Amino acid sequence: MSLTLFAVLLPFVAAIFIPLLYKWLRSVHTGWFVFVVPLVLFGYFLTFISDVMNGNYYYHSISWVPTLGMDFSVFIDGWGLLFALLITGIGFLVVLYSIYYLNKKREALHNFYVYLLLFMGAMLGVVLSDNILVLYVFWEITSLSSMLLISYWYKREASIEGAQKSTLITVFGGFTMLGGIALLSIITGTLSIQEMIAQADTAVNHPYFLAAMILILVGAFTKSAQFPFHIWLPDAMEAPTPVSAYLHSATMVKAGIYLVARFTPFFGGTAEWFWILSSFGLITLLYGSLSAVRQKDLKSILAFSTISQLGMIMSLLGIGSAALYFDVPNEIYTGAVLAAVFHLFNHATFKGSLFMAAGIVDHETGTRDIRKLGGLMTIMPATFTISVIGAASMAGLPPFNGFLSKEKFFMALTDVTEYSIFSIESAAIWFPIVGWVASIFTFLYCAIFVFRTFGGKFKPENFSKHVHEAPIGMLISPIILVTIVVIVGIFPNIISPVLLEPAIASIMQGVPQDHPAFNVDIYHWHGWELELFMTIAVVVLGSLLYATMRKWQNLSIYQRERDPVNGLYDYGLKGLVSSSTGVTKLQMTGRLRDYLSFISVFLIFLVMYTMFKFDAFGLNLAGMSEITVYEAILVLFFIVSVLAIPFIQQRVAAVAVLALSVSILLCFSLSSELRTLR
Repeated sequence: MSLTLFAVLLPFVAAIFIPLLYKWLRSVHTGWFVFVVPLVLFGYFLTFISDVMNGNYYYHSISWVPTLGMDFSVFIDGWGLLFALLITGIGFLVVLYSIYYLNKKREALHNFYVYLLLFMGAMLGVVLSDNILVLYVFWEITSLSSMLLISYWYKREASIEGAQKSTLITVFGGFTMLGGIALLSIITGTLSIQEMIAQADTAVNHPYFLAAMILILVGAFTKSAQFPFHIWLPDAMEAPTPVSAYLHSATMVKAGIYLVARFTPFFGGTAEWFWILSSFGLITLLYGSLSAVRQKDLKSILAFSTISQLGMIMSLLGIGSAALYFDVPNEIYTGAVLAAVFHLFNHATFKGSLFMAAGIVDHETGTRDIRKLGGLMTIMPATFTISVIGAASMAGLPPFNGFLSKEKFFMALTDVTEYSIFSIESAAIWFPIVGWVASIFTFLYCAIFVFRTFGGKFKPENFSKHVHEAPIGMLISPIILVTIVVIVGIFPNIISPVLLEPAIASIMQGVPQDHPAFNVDIYHWHGWELELFMTIAVVVLGSLLYATMRKWQNLSIYQRERDPVNGLYDYGLKGLVSSSTGVTKLQMTGRLRDYLSFISVFLIFLVMYTMFKFDAFGLNLAGMSEITVYEAILVLFFIVSVLAIPFIQQRVAAVAVLALSVSILLCFSLSSELRTLR
């Protein structure tokens, strides 16, 4: 087996031994054994950087289920490598953080780390699989393992409900995506993603093309929490904070982003792909930012902020897909793809650090409620610094990396109307307006997160424990992440040739590799451009909203923390339960006669359908023998006995009549055979 194939399977193999290590070495925190797995994998995937930078890729395949065409194929290019490094790198920091977050005496660590390793391995399988059916297998394992992680504290009702909601929504999307996979295999005659992409020019004219696109997008939207499928993500906050940090920064919610970008060379360049991604992305961006402002729980604020940021990345991928429409690609649209890839990396760094900071606050104070928090700046200075840097980057403030990708985002929105394609003229003005308004509320919820937690007066009576700074072990991981935020913010071109350019080249297959879009050069000062004025206006209006918060925070819309879309989910779930209960009561009557009736009706329907399907009602009587009086009497008795069975109340009599009917039928058949022999 190839070493790369084994690297994908390593987390699954390691998960087998975790319960044994937990049982035999109880004095050592189990996380120290798990810690090695993502660290080794991160180091291994780093070795591919030089080849991928030079435009090469790695492919290896072994046969798995040949009858179904399922080969375990690993394909590593710039896009897959970026995700592999995020999954293992952030995974390494999350495991380190969890060692100090989870108590080895009170927690079932063997369960936690088995689930986490399953999650890590499944995500690696998703981003590195070339066979789309194998990708689907790993895709569903992410849903299963995330359900186990969300329900880790299973004695809490909210944990069970959150796991149930995430599973129902993401598995529904997974089944929908499976339908899209089936259509793609019909369209292209292959299960290899790269071979599908090679047929993009001819596949676009296939009658199943649009249906396959929509089904694939439903799967991606449910996984990446796009509106209106976003409602599972806030409820997933019932998972331990290390899980939340991992799920939001580098894994689960980014799987849909990965899938959309991976299939952009196949579906991109079409009006449907452009409008669906850009429209739903912008709606999710705005809705998520507005909803985040209403939250009172630190992790809930971050959850809705993740929804918003994912919408931003999705909209950029939609806008960037227009580059594949032109015979000569346009830098405006490829610039949107650069913004998407760059912000995906930046989001992983600042969102991971913010979740860890929220976990520290919860761990050391016993609450995440911003109505109780406040005054922690001097008591928890390290956590405060981490939060300020992470929130400033998410708000798009210089000199942090989030500012650079946010400027690229504004640039993509304002430049998108320079070409008259896909009838964009009528809706063009809404692109920058929606993005800009959402950014104002992004600034606002970042300010709420920082100042309502660390500013103001400290009130010790609001806390159930003695408040103090977190131990250094819990601070190491978020400090590393915010250090990356600062370094990439000041020196962005450190990662440009290493990660960004190869990833863009993977997404924009079909665009000439010598195109200027692949020579990424990111810098802070662009002059007094419109994007800079948009950023200044975001800061001014966002600060004004925060300063006047006391005047509008009592509005009813601000008090409604629960997402109203949850009402549709609740109604649908109740309807599903009640309808299934009704069907069960209709079927499970406890009477044998009813069960026999159901079976008979089904068989009659099946036979009738088959006869209609194959036109079996045509009878040719020319070659039939003469029917004798004895055979006519047998047929008459048979019809009477069959019609009498439903009206007989006693079972013994019903069985006797049924036996008589069968006997008559046998006699009739025997008579026919004897006549044939004569």
